[in-house]
Amino acid sequence: MAIIINESGRVFTLQTKNSTYQMAADSCGVLLHTYYGAKIDAVDMSSLIHKSDVGFSGNPVEAEGDRTYSLDCLPQELPTSGVGDYRSDMIRIIHHDGSCAADFRFAGYEVKMGALDIPGMPSLYDTDNEKAQTLIIKMSEKASGAVVSLIYGVWEDSDVITRSVKVENRGSHSIVLDKALSCSMDFMYSDFDMIYFSGRHAMERNFQRTPVGFAQVAVSSTRGTSSHHYNPAVILAKPETTETAGECYGMCLVYSGNFIASAQKDQREQTRAQIGIHPDWFKFTLNEGEEFYTPQVIMSYSNEGLGQLSRQYHDIIREHICRREYKHARRPVLINNWEATYFDFNEEKILKIAKQAADLGIEMLVLDDGWFGKREDDNSGLGDWFVNEKKMGGSLKQLGEKLHAMGLKFGLWFEPEMVSEDSDLYRAHPDWAIQIPMRSPTRSRNQLVLDMSRSDVREYLLERMTDIISNAQIDYVKWDMNRSICDIYSAVLPSDRQGEVYHRYVLGVYDLLERLLARFPHLLLEGCSGGGGRFDAAMLYYSPQIWCSDNTDAVNRLDIQYGTSFFYPTSTVGAHVSAVPNHQTGRITPFKTRGDVAMSGSFGYELDLGSVSDEEKLMVKQQIADFHSYYELTHEGDYYRLTVPKTKPFMAWEFVLKDKSRAMITMVMTEREGNPLPVHLPVSGLDKDKFYRCSYNDVVLRGNVWNNCGITLKEIPAQYESIIMEFNEVNE
Repeated sequence: MAIIINESGRVFTLQTKNSTYQMAADSCGVLLHTYYGAKIDAVDMSSLIHKSDVGFSGNPVEAEGDRTYSLDCLPQELPTSGVGDYRSDMIRIIHHDGSCAADFRFAGYEVKMGALDIPGMPSLYDTDNEKAQTLIIKMSEKASGAVVSLIYGVWEDSDVITRSVKVENRGSHSIVLDKALSCSMDFMYSDFDMIYFSGRHAMERNFQRTPVGFAQVAVSSTRGTSSHHYNPAVILAKPETTETAGECYGMCLVYSGNFIASAQKDQREQTRAQIGIHPDWFKFTLNEGEEFYTPQVIMSYSNEGLGQLSRQYHDIIREHICRREYKHARRPVLINNWEATYFDFNEEKILKIAKQAADLGIEMLVLDDGWFGKREDDNSGLGDWFVNEKKMGGSLKQLGEKLHAMGLKFGLWFEPEMVSEDSDLYRAHPDWAIQIPMRSPTRSRNQLVLDMSRSDVREYLLERMTDIISNAQIDYVKWDMNRSICDIYSAVLPSDRQGEVYHRYVLGVYDLLERLLARFPHLLLEGCSGGGGRFDAAMLYYSPQIWCSDNTDAVNRLDIQYGTSFFYPTSTVGAHVSAVPNHQTGRITPFKTRGDVAMSGSFGYELDLGSVSDEEKLMVKQQIADFHSYYELTHEGDYYRLTVPKTKPFMAWEFVLKDKSRAMITMVMTEREGNPLPVHLPVSGLDKDKFYRCSYNDVVLRGNVWNNCGITLKEIPAQYESIIMEFNEVNE
């Protein structure tokens, strides 16, 4: 069984295929964390907890004078504030009298089969291949009547445990949630590094590794989105842990708004790791009988290194977050007109691009920004979701018919969450924009943010998008979001509830996405926020792929896609071949290299096909054929990082089919020196007993030889040159 409860009904052991998670309600009713790590027997591990009299750490009344019992030292599942634990709390409540103490004690449990939905938010869902078990532990606050339900989902085959929280107000007075994290874990005896992913616009998810000490290590966003700057997913790794060996723990927040993830040692050198909604700008009122759910955290453990942890996340996200038709169906190869035309286009230019694309085997044309309202640059028109037929020379329906007649699917760019002050929508509904009364708003790209917490805003957007998508027979939508949120205020909430706006905004975005997809179940949705500014597991619940970065430079993309791969499968990564010199960096890289790098994602083109040489047009045809050939590998296979950025003059990665019958390695030479050293590539993941033929040298060896010996290139590639080699199972 995945959930084992001892005879006392107070020790709870969660078992996955390779890990064990345990907690125990002690005699005082405190829920203690006893173990998380490699799989062990379901025995009570409370003996690991050492108690001693620690000065300046107080004792609850239930301890009856036992000075060795202190909340300030115990490893807890639900640390709270104001009652003697001076470390970072998980739940903070402001009571009707202004006090903030929260003292939760064990009040029972229940076990349910299947995964539990979180109202209004994405979460892992059951499939025919794997169903979860759910443990709900109830914790009651002694004075106020507040009840917290700690919700644990156990995905046994996937080596995943999820956590989320429900807070209920069962008292007779209103309470205010001042902090509501999704997960807190105390590790008693381990030293850790925290791995996180930093960045900026056009340079997202850079790998960072920092030792966890007595000063808190924290990454966060208060931008209203998960952000370019930090991703809402972190890893705690033992200092000796590498790609292929050692212990590591992942926490991936299924949420697209403000978040914080932190780790810190306490006075006894225990490590407390936490993740959830950022408490800054957050206050949520619960009246009598109301409840609040936190986002889900996907947790996973590996004692076989970072690579295995990543593959566990890839599988759970691909199978139990991504949904609908394009979860597994092959994505069409697209061309986006943005870098070819920017705002300067009409129907004639678009059809010219379409004709060139269709001739080369490209399967979809995406019309980017500029087709609606008064939109000749990025200073006006957002919110006016009506086709500019004068600019287009007709309707989108007519354009769609012409594209479909060429055999192309039709994709369209939207930025639904934004509004320009120079727009008919803003002039009619200035209160629909997020801005503080009597203050001048902060602008970004000369646009404001629509208040997505408002149902009337969402109704307008749903009606306009439905009209356009249905009339023009749109097959794909790129959903963009091009600024951070500030000046936070909603005209429909009272003054004492403005702390709810950020979270209600995110819930509103989810609501609109869910309703749009319910109307168009066959629509392929690609998420985007200035590229990778909202690349998180929650958005993947609606859009099975996200534009990885506005930076399309093939060399920069190596680092960006490397960092992305620690939690998110390649199938979710939007990646395109763009022009050179690259529009973001000015770098010139070979056409083949740009294709090979973009092949490790959902593939497409972002350039002017009219400026592509005849030789490159032949390469486009070959790249599309290769993408089709490699699709099962790149979108369904296991992913291996073979190198670490900046440690060698090349980058390499590998895909292996689940049945291990086929693999491919991609290598890009990032630097070239005089008198260069040999290029030796490791090989991973092949079946040790099968024989494989390598396409690079036509050599057949057993898998254990390839895995242990790797392959040395016959010649040193030129700078920015790329090589793809396949390993195919053969009978020997």
